[in-house]
Amino acid sequence: MAKLALVYGMRLFPAEELDRVEEATVKLKNGKTASITMHLIEGGKEDIERVLGQSIEAFFEMYPGV
Repeated sequence: MAKLALVYGMRLFPAEELDRVEEATVKLKNGKTASITMHLIEGGKEDIERVLGQSIEAFFEMYPGV
């Protein structure tokens, strides 16, 4: 299996200060770009941890060969 790279970022903001979340762009060595959909999870610490864990599990279910 090829070596993979998981690209992600996290930062906490007060929910009431957010206006919108936009996609991020990654530049590849071949000169092309790829888009990364950014996700928003709101709630307390435990809510965020629970939903983030579920999201990670669901993400890898989309790639059964990994």
